[in-house]
Amino acid sequence: MSGKKLIGFMCILLVAACGSAPVAPGFYRVQRGDTVSKIARNHGQSAHNIVLWNRLSNPNVIVAGQVLRIAAPAKTATSSYSAPSRAVTNNRTTAAPVKPATGIALIWPAPGKIIHGFNGTSSKGIDIANAIGTPIVAAAPGKVVYAGNGLRGYGNLLILKHNANYLTVYAHNRALLVKEGQQIKQGQQIAEMGNTDNDQIALHFELRYAGSSIDPTRYLPSR
Repeated sequence: MSGKKLIGFMCILLVAACGSAPVAPGFYRVQRGDTVSKIARNHGQSAHNIVLWNRLSNPNVIVAGQVLRIAAPAKTATSSYSAPSRAVTNNRTTAAPVKPATGIALIWPAPGKIIHGFNGTSSKGIDIANAIGTPIVAAAPGKVVYAGNGLRGYGNLLILKHNANYLTVYAHNRALLVKEGQQIKQGQQIAEMGNTDNDQIALHFELRYAGSSIDPTRYLPSR
């Protein structure tokens, strides 16, 4: 067996043995179907940072089981958030590493009836139904890090980054009223409710902490 083949065989064995082992905070174990852009998007980072921190010579070649740094090393600057690729968001939902002592202060992104709740597996957010064109507002102040329709299953999509840990996701909109890079105030209208890439008129709303989907109703006021 040649040296290259032997190394490859050893890597396969290592992935098989350690593929499900927990990783330290600030790191992520690559899952089947992941891309650098997808991992960066899900953890509120730029693809450039992921490549830089992990010294990836070819960002298009990552393998399941590989452990990547997803948080900046000490005294390392980060670049701006890059737009996601066309890869479908289907990452596995895991419990947040640590539940923050003080969460994020959200307001409801839209009026309406919750027709689908959060369960952490098949539903990674909540669906709020109302009439076509119902105003969608920012649940918290933040920056638009994605505005577009390049992710299959989400239609016209907005992603807002609120701080180092929290992101909110707004999907299936009829119209997007803000652009990437724009700073948004809490309560500012950002979209109109619609049914793009969906079979009913509703807002699909997600809250993510440290890259993991969490139940947004735990952080929304009673109504």
